[in-house]
Amino acid sequence: MLPATFKLCAGISYRHARNMTGLRKTAMVAINHELSRLSGPGPSSWISQVRRRSSLLSSRIEEKAFSETDMSYIKQGEEALQKSISILSDQDGWQTEIVAANGDKVLSKVLPDIGKVFKLEVLLDQRPDNLYGELVDNMEQMGEWNPNVKQIKILQRIGQDTMVTHEMAAETPGNVVGPRDFVSVRCAKRRGSTCFLAGMSTHYAGMPEQKGFVRAENGPTCIVMRPSTEDPDKTKFTWLLSIDLKGWIPKTIINRVLSQTQVDFAQHLRQRMAAGYSMEAAQAC
Repeated sequence: MLPATFKLCAGISYRHARNMTGLRKTAMVAINHELSRLSGPGPSSWISQVRRRSSLLSSRIEEKAFSETDMSYIKQGEEALQKSISILSDQDGWQTEIVAANGDKVLSKVLPDIGKVFKLEVLLDQRPDNLYGELVDNMEQMGEWNPNVKQIKILQRIGQDTMVTHEMAAETPGNVVGPRDFVSVRCAKRRGSTCFLAGMSTHYAGMPEQKGFVRAENGPTCIVMRPSTEDPDKTKFTWLLSIDLKGWIPKTIINRVLSQTQVDFAQHLRQRMAAGYSMEAAQAC
């Protein structure tokens, strides 16, 4: 998987760095307002869940004192979630890129301020909590089962929801696209039965550009996992991806590589989850 993030600078005053409640109220009022504006009459259930649950953050007091840098990462993660939800809630203008035999689908559209974004829509035979555990709690193990990823390392955890990561993506077959790496801020949240993993590119002083890798940027991104309305033991899995791979690569190649990467990721994730449950069943015998 080519992880998704988008560089966004957030200015936060020292006063807010001392007052977490003030920052959270400001950020979440903005998110709730945006969700209300975008959803319009009859919003979908998962957007309603985000609105209801996000309001709880405005009254939560953080015990830990965060530095100004930490606060900026938290703000960036929440910005990534807000912008991703805005994009996903707009159903107009999406064009089909790939429809696999099993029904997996990749759509795309061009946004004025971002460029081309891709959206993977699949149905997985797993509950959202199980997928959240694999993609968030076991994030650093992704290189073991996804051949598009060489390594993911968590550089810093900030509170319960935010982390800064370094991702090394493998080159494509034939080295059409060479090795890329990303430094990302990620925001992982649960809202009722729906799980989110949003992110964007960021700067981290402890991870300069690496020899042999092109430092790419992408985002906003968001993986949304919510129970299927037909079967709560299955998950409607949506992955928003936007990316700037840098370098001189024709757009036709980039579009093909990114859409195929999303389809491949869904298949690798299915195999990973199936293998995990097979192992648990064997150990139980």
